Amino acid sequence: MARSSTYNILMYSHDTYGLGHIRRSMAIASHLLGPRVNILILTGSPIAGRFNFPEQIDFVRIPGMIKRTNEEYLPLSIKINARHALDIRKNIITATVKAFQPQLFIVDKEPLGLKREVLPALQWLRRSRPGTRTVLGLRDIMDDAQTTRHEWREKGVYQTLEELYSEIWVYGNRELYDPIREYDISEAVSSKIHFTGYIPRKVPSAEGIQNVRREHGLQEGEKLVVVTTGGGGDGYLVMDTYLKMLESASVPTPCFKSILITGPFMPKAERKTINKRARKLGIRMYEFYRQMEKIFAAADVVVSMGGYNTLCEILSVHTISLVIPRDTPRREQSIRARTFKDQNLIDYIPWHDLTPELLRQKLLDLLADPQPYRHAVARFRLTGIDTMKQRLKEFQGKAG
Repeated sequence: MARSSTYNILMYSHDTYGLGHIRRSMAIASHLLGPRVNILILTGSPIAGRFNFPEQIDFVRIPGMIKRTNEEYLPLSIKINARHALDIRKNIITATVKAFQPQLFIVDKEPLGLKREVLPALQWLRRSRPGTRTVLGLRDIMDDAQTTRHEWREKGVYQTLEELYSEIWVYGNRELYDPIREYDISEAVSSKIHFTGYIPRKVPSAEGIQNVRREHGLQEGEKLVVVTTGGGGDGYLVMDTYLKMLESASVPTPCFKSILITGPFMPKAERKTINKRARKLGIRMYEFYRQMEKIFAAADVVVSMGGYNTLCEILSVHTISLVIPRDTPRREQSIRARTFKDQNLIDYIPWHDLTPELLRQKLLDLLADPQPYRHAVARFRLTGIDTMKQRLKEFQGKAG
């Protein structure tokens, strides 16, 4: 390939639930940009159009699907059966790969794609463009070890990793959680694995942070707690418990301001209920906040469910975090919460232990004595982007 030609990167993000996958893909894409690099993101996210895409990055929208269980998915908007929707998605993915002819294809999280929809594209690349690098990008924690091993055996994932992927990028630190050991990954596959470290996010300027605090009427020294539930599809319990804590008449109102971000996928009726209760308390609520890094940096504590991307965003701006991780349909969030708690990076409340009283006590403790967490967070390095840039530079050197 001539050095003057473009280097095309195609990214696949199945996006069936929440905001995490598209936010991670956007963060990676924005940092892999360079001269003569084009990036195209295949995504099922219904809100992809709400993000600002830099020049040289664009997206192809495939029909959205919503997860009902770990194995059952339904069309998000169009009124056709699931099989038909999946066929449309698969055909768009394969056609895009053939037309775009990427030098690098990065698949997010699902080695075969949703219901094996990426498999034909991977097989075509192996046959017709063997020089294309195929990379699987994995969170460090997928689910508990037993469940992940069983799923990967049932779906033929181990074979796919060995035969159809050039490399595997694990977006985590092996010393915190080792998927090679936990998921019984063979030597043939583990030799392809690069642990990138966690993926950092944009850090806003001090002026930008102060502007956010002023916009929300915060006085000098006044504390702010931001509550977010990611996409919000299963976040009602967290929001409800937080509001119950504030609504309780038996104790004084806590000495901090609150901002709630429900997420765009919280059911409309639930979102309306949260909004009504928040307004009674004088609390501002958002369905979607475009610049999460700014609101997280402006906060003294962020309450979240501890999704991978949310924690990366919070850690990037060195804010203290209280996590309430779900443990269904996957245990990924609760495993990560325990792992991070062991490192003093967060505090957390198990899902089934959540009460307004415990939530209040944890928050007050964090606000009163944040230093142990601040020290741990300040020492924690997020190296994901640097590692991926190094890998891309190597790929481009060999392609040039």
